[in-house]
Amino acid sequence: MICLVLFVPVMVVLAGLFVNIKVQQRVLVAREKLIDAKMAKAHEAIKQFEQLQANRDAMWKRALTTAELLEPVSRSMLLASLTNNLPAGVSLLQLSAIQKEPPRPRSQMDVAKTSKYKRTRAKKAAAETEPSREKLLRMHIGIEGIAPSDIEVAAYIERLSNSKLLENVTLVESREREAEDRTFRQFRLTAMLKEDIHLTDEDIDKIRAKL
Repeated sequence: MICLVLFVPVMVVLAGLFVNIKVQQRVLVAREKLIDAKMAKAHEAIKQFEQLQANRDAMWKRALTTAELLEPVSRSMLLASLTNNLPAGVSLLQLSAIQKEPPRPRSQMDVAKTSKYKRTRAKKAAAETEPSREKLLRMHIGIEGIAPSDIEVAAYIERLSNSKLLENVTLVESREREAEDRTFRQFRLTAMLKEDIHLTDEDIDKIRAKL
């Protein structure tokens, strides 16, 4: 009788523990399913965002190609302006004109070091605030030539700086050269086409007339 009396409460306690464990298991399974559903939605959202980024990059490449074909100032006008401003005795050896996008700010470069979730949110925020990338294109110009002395080089830099087309005219290198018992200066300059430059018909006629 004593054993039976003790057996009943033990079985009740064991049954209660078994029911409690089963309830906790069901709760954990439900939470796991909920987390899996949220992870699946997040993964789908990230996948869609990456697809949008890929489409945007493709559109950006097409925009770059279009921008290169539709330059604000034609290469012939740019060449004419560079030639018209040459001081006496100065000759051009090589020219280059390339459209480039300015480097990304450091804050955007640091995005790559964060987690995938944070990187996705940061990209979304940057996409909402950054200006159109087509508007960021700048024409970078490289100029190489020879001059009798640094005086003519300085005069050329001054003329280009005062022109309607160029800005940030910078001397990269100027060194002395000799050829056929004559001494001259070989120089390299860099410049940028002014932003939002628009030539009027009068400006174009003046450049052509000087040329």
